[in-house]
Amino acid sequence: MKRFLFGLAGTLALASVASAQEAPDKVTPLFAQDTPLDLTLSGPINKIARGAERSTDAYPATLETAGESHAITLAARGISRRRRENCRFPPLRIRLSEKPAETSLMHKQGSLKLVSHCRDQGSYDQTVLREYAAYRLYNAVTPESLKVRLARITYNDDGKVLTTRLGFLIEDADDAARRLGLKEVDTGNFRSSALIPQDAARYGLFQYMIGNTDWDMTMGPDPKDCCHNSKVLGASKEARSDLTPLPYDFDNSGLVDAPYAVPNAVLKIRSVTQRVYRGYCSVNALVPAEAQRLRDARPALLAELRSIPGLEPKTLQDMEKYLGGFFDDIADDQALEKNLLSKCR
Repeated sequence: MKRFLFGLAGTLALASVASAQEAPDKVTPLFAQDTPLDLTLSGPINKIARGAERSTDAYPATLETAGESHAITLAARGISRRRRENCRFPPLRIRLSEKPAETSLMHKQGSLKLVSHCRDQGSYDQTVLREYAAYRLYNAVTPESLKVRLARITYNDDGKVLTTRLGFLIEDADDAARRLGLKEVDTGNFRSSALIPQDAARYGLFQYMIGNTDWDMTMGPDPKDCCHNSKVLGASKEARSDLTPLPYDFDNSGLVDAPYAVPNAVLKIRSVTQRVYRGYCSVNALVPAEAQRLRDARPALLAELRSIPGLEPKTLQDMEKYLGGFFDDIADDQALEKNLLSKCR
C-alpha cells in the first residue's frame, strides 16, 4: 500500500484533501474541529510542576471544557522539558477516570498528551504555537499524522487561578490508527526495509523541512521499545512489514527553535536551526517526487502557517523565512541531490 503527499497549487487547503484517505466517522469529536478550546485543569498543579523532574506520579484532578466536567488524573511526562533548568512547567499526561458519554466532546478519549507552556511568560506561548504549527503542517502533508487541538488553558490549584496559557492536545496513536484503518504496532527496533518506502521518504523530507534531527523511524533508546519520537502503524498489531511512521515531539526542531532546545550531539551541529538530512538512502529514488509535491504545495503550506491563531508577526516572519531556506535547498533536482540525497544514511 502506497500513499502520497498531495501536490497542490495556490492557497488550496491541504487539510481537506489530506483527509480524503481517512474515515471521517472515525475521527474523535475532540479532533474533528480546529477551533481553539477554553479548558480548565484543577488539581495539585504546583505539586506536579515542582516535582516533575523526579516524579511522574499521577494525581486526581478535574478537566472542564465545553460545558463539561471530567474526573481525570494528571501527571508530568516527557524528558527534557521535565528538567527544571529547561522548563518550570512540564508537559502533562491526562487520563480520564471514566468513559465519557457518546455526546461528550471527550467521547472515546482515554489518555491524552498535553503540550504546555514551559514557563509562565508570554514568549513561551509563541513556542507552543510554533510546535503546534509543525504538527499542523504535517497534518496538511498527510493524514498519516497525529492531529492536534489548540487550547487556552486555565490552571487552578486549591481554588486559586495560577495562570492561563496556551497549550495543545495530541491525538493518541491508537485513535490515529483507527481513523486510518490501521493498528498501532508495538515493536522493538526493526530494519528500515519494514517501512513503506514512500512513507519513509515523505517522513524524512518533512523532518528536514522543519529542521528536526531528534527522531528515528526504526530505533529507540530502548531496543525493545521503538521508536524515538515516532509511532508506527501497520495492518495489524503484529505487522512487521508495510509499516508507516508517525512523527511527534518537534520542540527540538529549527522551526520551533525552543529556548531550551539543544543540538544533536551525535551530528556535531552548532544549532538546532542547522538542517541535517537523516533520510534513508534506500528511498532516495522516491524523494524527488515528494520534493516536487512540496514545491507545488508551498503556497498552501504557507497559508496553513498563517492560519495559526495567535502567532505574532515576528514569529510568523521567522518561520516563513526558515521554511524559505528549505525550499532553496530543494529548488530543483540538482539542489536536492547536493543538499539532501548525497548526505542520506
